[in-house]
Amino acid sequence: MAAKTNPGRFFEDYAIGQVIDHAVPRTVKMGERALYHALYPARHALYSSDAFAQSCGLPFSPLDDLIAFHVVFGKTVPDVSLNAVANLGYAEGRWRLPVWPGDTLRSSSEVIGLKQNSNGKSGVVYVRTRGLNQHGELVMDYVRWVMVRKNDPAAPAPETVIPELDAVIDPATLVIPEGLDFTGYDFTLAGEPHRMADYEIGEIIDHVDGVTLEEAEHMMATRLWQNTAKVHFDATFRPDGQRLIYGGHIISLARALSFNGLANAQMIVGLNGGAHANPAFSGLTVRAWSEVLDKAETRAPGVGAIRLRLVAVKSGAEAGSLKGEDGKYLPDVLLDLDYWALMPL
Repeated sequence: MAAKTNPGRFFEDYAIGQVIDHAVPRTVKMGERALYHALYPARHALYSSDAFAQSCGLPFSPLDDLIAFHVVFGKTVPDVSLNAVANLGYAEGRWRLPVWPGDTLRSSSEVIGLKQNSNGKSGVVYVRTRGLNQHGELVMDYVRWVMVRKNDPAAPAPETVIPELDAVIDPATLVIPEGLDFTGYDFTLAGEPHRMADYEIGEIIDHVDGVTLEEAEHMMATRLWQNTAKVHFDATFRPDGQRLIYGGHIISLARALSFNGLANAQMIVGLNGGAHANPAFSGLTVRAWSEVLDKAETRAPGVGAIRLRLVAVKSGAEAGSLKGEDGKYLPDVLLDLDYWALMPL
């Protein structure tokens, strides 16, 4: 009898240059925003208010930048990370176009790197994923690498190919949404008075607030993005019997917590790099801090680009502490994310 079900790809099923068009296209509307803002304390003004977005030169409020990321990412899971051990990192992420309510998103990935692990039981797969809208326009793209199990440990190891990736996106190449104008920016309505000139490179911002992770919430969020990775739902899939929390859930949670101190970092437009430093499970209380890494002007009136390191940690960890003397992440660090955001000058 022919199998109808999909066991997912294993490490030996990938090849350099392979292009995978992912099912299923998804139309996103205000329901996604309502659920997103219910799951995370997200309240950046540009993504909360049509009137505020219009005062900044946009036709109305787009959907949150990380909604676009989660939907595009979620499409890839059945083909890229269904049998993943862990999602390891990101690079060269760019938001190319705003996502508007009613847009339909789909994803396609190209395999650009492969490296079998020394234990011969798994390997790392590098893919460049492109998210497209219903017009075939590129909405966003990024590179990620994921550790995937082998189905047959005896399968021969592929030739090792590790792609060369830019450590930092040149801010001059960041895509600014058409019409964006911060010259009439309302700091009172945005929630904080701090413009880009008020931040110093090297400054550490403790975002103070914390959120305790709940089992039901992280599974609801992961289902919302149609992420089907077994480690997030099946308690029998891991030896410890715990459901691993989707790394994107931690990204959105940390980004939402960063509002306190970075309320005017309105739009994420570039993802320089990121790592899920340690696993997260329900019951943990997550806090966050940010470091200002760089600042740049853009061609848009009144709009600056600020480069931030966003770090999510377990409650009790000291803001500013990231790695030990051995260069490895401290055990209380959950996420290390390096990104560009747009902020009034």
